[in-house]
Amino acid sequence: MALADRWLLPDGVKDILPPRARQIEALRRRLLDLYDSWGYELVMPPLMEHLESLLTGVGRDLDLVTFKLTDQVSGHLLGIRADITPQVARIDAHRMRTEGASRLCYCGSVLQTRPANMLASRNPLQVGAELYGHAGIDSDVEVITLMLETLLASGIEAPLSLDLGHVGIFRHLMADAGLSAAQEAEYLEKLQLKALPEIDVLLSELEVDADLLKLLAQLPRLHGGAEVLERARTLFAGAPGAVLESVAYLEDIARRVGQRYPQVRLYFDLGELRGYNYHTGIVFAAYAAGFGQAIAKGGRYDEIGRDFGRARPATGFSADLKNLEDLAVVGLESRGGAILAPAGQDAALLDRISELRAQGERVMQQLPEVTLANRSSCDRQLVRQGNSWVIEAL
Repeated sequence: MALADRWLLPDGVKDILPPRARQIEALRRRLLDLYDSWGYELVMPPLMEHLESLLTGVGRDLDLVTFKLTDQVSGHLLGIRADITPQVARIDAHRMRTEGASRLCYCGSVLQTRPANMLASRNPLQVGAELYGHAGIDSDVEVITLMLETLLASGIEAPLSLDLGHVGIFRHLMADAGLSAAQEAEYLEKLQLKALPEIDVLLSELEVDADLLKLLAQLPRLHGGAEVLERARTLFAGAPGAVLESVAYLEDIARRVGQRYPQVRLYFDLGELRGYNYHTGIVFAAYAAGFGQAIAKGGRYDEIGRDFGRARPATGFSADLKNLEDLAVVGLESRGGAILAPAGQDAALLDRISELRAQGERVMQQLPEVTLANRSSCDRQLVRQGNSWVIEAL
């Protein structure tokens, strides 16, 4: 690498400089305090683990985006985490082993070999919360509510929308259709792309009951407002009962969330299968007007702990803290200017500086014969008056 290029960072990776770094840190503290007020305990998993642990359960979908390296101590293959969720599942299943509901939260950097989309970072600062040990609708509503509270606490004022789906609809239709693994994978791929003409061609080649083919053809078209659920109830009247139960579950979720957050637009996509290989129920994502990607997302993944020896119900969400800070209308906890202190080792001066810092003031002491690079951020100064050091406007 040429000397001139050594300061360059890899694509999708950026430094965070002042004052934005402080704003992100202030937001991190605010959100972790929010989660604490809800009873969520903070965990701090390591940046790297044995690869098998990171790619267990939900982590198998992360294989292609996980950086891999060889441990020089043991010779084992390690992975740098691309998502913190599998680590929290391991902690709940193997380290904590608590009975009943367990609420855990986290915030830490992850690293991915490729971005999730063209706008995404390869080094998100992932923040999230997860609830283990409860399989009912109340835990899903709690997690969705906490996700929306996260966005509001972040200072986002752009109109928000909440997208809701349920992978159970697809799973039960596939079970009834009896497709081969290859056929199901092909349909799933086209469904995710909303490739309607290709889906119609594929379905015309399948030897499946005509009524079921009609349902599979309509599934990618079931997206929009509340009217989608009305259409789904009519369309799936003859489908397996579990399909209608999934639709009713979405209706109940929407009713509860809509009553509490009438300002949030609800959108339904019954063909949304993000994380299909590990999600077992509802999936959801939040969007802000003017931002081209989900700003928070989550869902239910009841089998996530099975490979760790404890398959507990689980639901949760995560977001990139840097995206949340980008969307904040005003900076969080903006501070007044700093206090400029003169150079020197005068005991009274040093005591006064320590006293002000203990009170929460930001004090920058000059160094002999050197000008402070950020002197412009100071709006006050310490000056001697008799035997005391007092603050004056700068």
